[in-house]
Amino acid sequence: MNRLRLIIVLLLSWCCLTSAMADVVVKTGLEVLIEQDFAPLAGKRVGLITNPTGVDSQLRSTIDILHEAPNVNLVALYAPEHGVRGNVYAGDKVNSSTDTKTGIPIHSLYGKSRKPTAEMLRGIDVLVYDIQDIGCRSYTFISTMGLAMQAAAEQNIEFMVLDRPNPLGGYRVEGCPVEDGFTSFVSQYPIPYIYGLTCGELAQLLNSEKLIGKKSCKLTVIAMKGWTRDMDFEDTGLPWVLPSPHIPQPISAYYYPLSGIAGELGTISIGVGYTMPFQLFAAEWIDAESLAQRLNALNLPGIAFRPIHYTPFYAMGKGTKLQGVQVHITNRDKAPLSEIQFYVMQELAALYPQHKAFEKAEQSRLNMVDKVCGTSQIRQLFTKRYRWEDARDYWNKGVGAFKQLSRQYYIYP
Repeated sequence: MNRLRLIIVLLLSWCCLTSAMADVVVKTGLEVLIEQDFAPLAGKRVGLITNPTGVDSQLRSTIDILHEAPNVNLVALYAPEHGVRGNVYAGDKVNSSTDTKTGIPIHSLYGKSRKPTAEMLRGIDVLVYDIQDIGCRSYTFISTMGLAMQAAAEQNIEFMVLDRPNPLGGYRVEGCPVEDGFTSFVSQYPIPYIYGLTCGELAQLLNSEKLIGKKSCKLTVIAMKGWTRDMDFEDTGLPWVLPSPHIPQPISAYYYPLSGIAGELGTISIGVGYTMPFQLFAAEWIDAESLAQRLNALNLPGIAFRPIHYTPFYAMGKGTKLQGVQVHITNRDKAPLSEIQFYVMQELAALYPQHKAFEKAEQSRLNMVDKVCGTSQIRQLFTKRYRWEDARDYWNKGVGAFKQLSRQYYIYP
């Protein structure tokens, strides 16, 4: 009887495993590279820029896969924000060290230097990039990628991108390109706030349009198989590994650009420190019902607001009872993600003029908002009357032109 029960358990486990594998419809660049038996890396000394999101569909780390491949000579690792194994908190400096599992040296790209130095690249033939991004310009991994491409070009080193899905899909473009004087690590290149490209496609655009410098790098993109531009991440069947602590689920990628700019002001909680990061807008002085009613009356497409009361466990408002709204995305295709936070600040200013967001923020916070927006014009236009209609056209400036430009770099239908 016990033997029969064991056989049944093993059969059920096998069925569950094969069913899960059958649901995976997209092969990442990493898995395509594995299919190729790592031929593009054969005979080369390899450096790898990655983090915990660099995994295959069975959650095996890219670091370990390349280290164990008999025909790959992995000689160096390069750590972006949060580190290659994800053991560094957001914004904290990453130190150069040695990977304890493989013994491979780790060079920090989020410390003294955010661009690989000539010394870091000494002895490298190809620099490989494998990180899951979230499709928003202010997320720092694409800045790391672009600066590493520039360094590779300067040192005549091949640069290879193992492509991964854009969780926002391949069509959404929002926000004006970064203007002169506002380049920073959260707005490194003159592209829209939401840019509608995979990392591989973006790398091609940065390279060909000379946005990494006058000298292009020798770029190779290992394309995915099965991904299409209309896919949500859930459609891919791939496992989600949080790329940073406050992006725990694929849907979090949609909420990050919805509230992240407002969050930089430090005047209201956006859910960081609670169980729904980037999904909330709240403060002690807000009446949840009144705010939800005003916001729902705007009839914003693809969005609904629900009153919420909560107490953050850490970060802004820790231990304090807050109230405000939870944002529900009811239609991902129609929701104007990056505009939502401005509508929230608009209605808050109408309800509580003594708490106008930009007037309560410190100057350093205002400077950071301008960097994230890629311009000071959004802040200046919006704060004239605290009406989003005054800044909306400027925010959308350049979106059409970028869509037209980016199409020539599409890899996927």
